[in-house]
Amino acid sequence: MAYSFTSNDDFNFRIQTMLGGVYYGLGDVGEILATVSKVPDGDDRAWAKQFGELAERVERSAKESKDPRSSAEAHLRAAVYFAARQDAEVTYASDEVILRTFHNHRRCWDAFAEAVGLEQVSIPYPEQPMPGYFAAAGTGPAPTVVIINGSDGALTWVWTLARAALDRGYNALMFDGPGQQSMLFEHKIPFRPDWEAVITPVVDLLLSRPDVDPDRLVLWGGSQGGYWAPRALAFEHRFAAGVADPGVIDVGQSWLGHLPPELIQLLDSGDRKDFDAAMSGWMQDPATAATWKFRARPYGTFDPFEVFSAMRQYDLTDVAGQITTPLMICDPEGEQFWPGQAEKLAHLVKGPVELEKFTAAEGADMHCEPMARSLVYQRMFDWLAGVLA
Repeated sequence: MAYSFTSNDDFNFRIQTMLGGVYYGLGDVGEILATVSKVPDGDDRAWAKQFGELAERVERSAKESKDPRSSAEAHLRAAVYFAARQDAEVTYASDEVILRTFHNHRRCWDAFAEAVGLEQVSIPYPEQPMPGYFAAAGTGPAPTVVIINGSDGALTWVWTLARAALDRGYNALMFDGPGQQSMLFEHKIPFRPDWEAVITPVVDLLLSRPDVDPDRLVLWGGSQGGYWAPRALAFEHRFAAGVADPGVIDVGQSWLGHLPPELIQLLDSGDRKDFDAAMSGWMQDPATAATWKFRARPYGTFDPFEVFSAMRQYDLTDVAGQITTPLMICDPEGEQFWPGQAEKLAHLVKGPVELEKFTAAEGADMHCEPMARSLVYQRMFDWLAGVLA
């Protein structure tokens, strides 16, 4: 994008993501930018403090409001701002502090969910049932979008898609899967690569509902969900369509691509001791250490050898050819985490594929097109209208 709000890339992406959600009620431009103006570039503690204070102020206004709609809208904004605080805390804070902020976020989200009539559901999973929120378009059978979040986003982030789906007569199901949000922060359940084991119980639950059209199920995955959704579709064939935003083949490349050849050799040889020793030197850099704490946590360990070894299991190369479900793959210009992988996925999939390009010229570049969500959903639902007809 030709403009930015800060010289810090991570902060800039956070800000753009929040501003992109304003279209769907996930904040006010003035609240966001006024808060950001008080935060020095790259200072996660200052970010957490300022957005925490904003979240508390907005939640108070929600509780004091005498108008139900105003209260619901303020609770949603407060949930977003608590999530913004958590985005910073995961880089430095203790598990207890992160959990407290998560509970604040989820309290506000639940107040919003109740106000707008979302139904809380429980999805079977071996260690712990997965919590979900079902948004019904009406009483009769309707097409339904199953929404897979990314590696670190709060449920508020995927509300943008749920809202867009409802506006078009679709049901939507949002949920926390293994390694995500409540499953991670409350229950310490980590990621897993084989998301067909996660999605099949979701489909079973939906097909038991009279308000779900069994022939018009859609699976959407955003961010790292751009790996999980195609992975599930390679094994779970009850979906009529799927969307990967962006398309991801090899999750680990976003990390492994930054390692020097000698470290890759240590990893390949299974030399845990020397690999971890070399990585410990990298961790002396505060920014690297913060990123590591944030990114490694959902894998259930902070040991570098174990994390990098686990990541190599998140690879679709050998199974993408099993995908026969029509699949739309988003390919944003300037994708910073998995560049080039959307096109590679499109070439591996055997079923019908729509590779949808998004550009900087239309303000829809970068990972997950953060400031062009309405444009993304317009194209997505236009495509679905043809596929589901």
